[in-house]
Amino acid sequence: MAHLIGKARMKTTGSWLLWLMAAVAFTFSSLCVAQSQGSESEERQWFSVDSLNAGLDEPPEAVKRLTPREAIRSFLDLTEKGEFAAAAHVLNLSNLPPAEQQERGPQLARQLSEVLRRGEWLNISSLSGRQDAAIEDPAGQHPQAGEPRRNIELASLTANGEAYDIRLGRYRVGDEEPVWLIMPDGVSSIPVLYEKYGPSLLEERIPERFKATFGPLRIWEWMAIPVVLVAIGLVGWGVYGLVGLVASWLPSGSPTIFAGRIRGPMALIVMSLVTQALLDYVVSFSAVVTTTFRMFLIAILAWGAGTIALRLVDTIMLRMMRRLVGQIDDTKPKDERKLLTSLYALRRVIILIMVTAVSVYVLAQIQIFESLGMSLLASASVLTVLVGIAGQAVLSNILSSFQVSLAKPIRIGDLVMFEGQWCYVEGIFYTFIRLRVWNERRLIVPVTYFVSKPFENFSVKNAKEYRSLDMTLHLSADIPCIREKFIEFAKQEDSIIEHHKLLCQVTGQTGTALTITCYLMTTDPMSGWTAEMNVREKLLAFVRDNHPEWWPREVVVISHQDIARGESAGTRPESEADNSGERPSE
Repeated sequence: MAHLIGKARMKTTGSWLLWLMAAVAFTFSSLCVAQSQGSESEERQWFSVDSLNAGLDEPPEAVKRLTPREAIRSFLDLTEKGEFAAAAHVLNLSNLPPAEQQERGPQLARQLSEVLRRGEWLNISSLSGRQDAAIEDPAGQHPQAGEPRRNIELASLTANGEAYDIRLGRYRVGDEEPVWLIMPDGVSSIPVLYEKYGPSLLEERIPERFKATFGPLRIWEWMAIPVVLVAIGLVGWGVYGLVGLVASWLPSGSPTIFAGRIRGPMALIVMSLVTQALLDYVVSFSAVVTTTFRMFLIAILAWGAGTIALRLVDTIMLRMMRRLVGQIDDTKPKDERKLLTSLYALRRVIILIMVTAVSVYVLAQIQIFESLGMSLLASASVLTVLVGIAGQAVLSNILSSFQVSLAKPIRIGDLVMFEGQWCYVEGIFYTFIRLRVWNERRLIVPVTYFVSKPFENFSVKNAKEYRSLDMTLHLSADIPCIREKFIEFAKQEDSIIEHHKLLCQVTGQTGTALTITCYLMTTDPMSGWTAEMNVREKLLAFVRDNHPEWWPREVVVISHQDIARGESAGTRPESEADNSGERPSE
């Protein structure tokens, strides 16, 4: 019995030992995991180093480096005052031997200040004001919102065809407070960037008193900018006149038209290229001026090149129109008018492609996607609604113009009856249709308004049209004679075709007159109207000169023997003929 009790006590003591060992192991493992997680968290917040700028003296109190915004603001303030030795403490000079840091540090700080002032328009307020540089996004749309960062981009510059990034890094030495410095890779690229963005030879000869800062620019910049603008304006004026002179020397025709229409775009392109050369090789302004200039130069250069290309397309279209179509009307074959309509549609497609390409190029060059990308994505729905409301009329007209060009209910040169007016379709553009009225006036109609109204197209299949003219003559008029003269006069008109379809019939009668209607087929409505008038005039002249008795007149019957009964005047008594009372109608 005692043996059993002792054995049970031994088992109880062993179980307690096992539980105690498991608890100690769990506690030790938790401490190890916590330590490893803490180390990983610290590695994401800063770079741990043994020392910083060992070759420099202790940083003065004026050097502030706890946040990215504070570090760059302190650096620019110190370099503006000429304290380059103090500003060198914002650079991580670990790539330099400690013995060279004392000498090279101030020099690199001075060069970097010039690069930042000229290379890129630096907005210090956009830098993070937090020590961990975490992105603050209350909406929570940024994927890295709230996460600490240990390096951020300050500027991205290009020199000799290569891109160089200047970044800020967060460094910690032992248990000291972490600080933000320009990272070593950026410090190494300072001499290369200084060769491109440093002061030019012209600026080095400017007296020091003019290099003082006045507002956002320096004094000499306020004086040089108007001079540069005037010089560029004179260059553009000279190019404009030179292109005009060349246009006057060219033979008349498409080359003269093209040269005359590219005078303005060519002048702007030359002005932008000259300005770019001045900024690269002659004078170097501050980043705020250079960035503004370059943004406008890129836009002007792209617009000028696109405009010249569009003028070239227009000139080619004009030449093809003159060669293939000539005067825009419906007398031309349907295939030629269809070709001209397709050319106008192709022109609109080219314009759309060019505008899109130029816009993408300009936005890419000024890097607006990088700075505004997230904001544009966040407000895409709002922009879509605003554009849809504000540009509804324009977009509907553009879509309607493409619909007209594809379906071709009308073609360039078609004759249409629109709102009671005879019009030739002279042009189909993005937002409007240009109609040439019969009296040579131009009717400009929005595309959506035109397609929403019924119109009569006389040129859908061909321009032929039946026309008719009416004549009112006396009951005694000789119908076969009138018919014969009508056919004779109609055959004399070039625009009257299909002579076997010429008709002349009596279509009405009253007590004193009859109505004769003549039908004729014409090549097109407009020339048909002229032919109808000519035939009518000739018939009236024939009746007037040869048979004036056929004019309508009132007849007063005072006897049963009358011409109305088919009795000739020679069978009537003279007394009745004298008292017949006939007189021409008024």
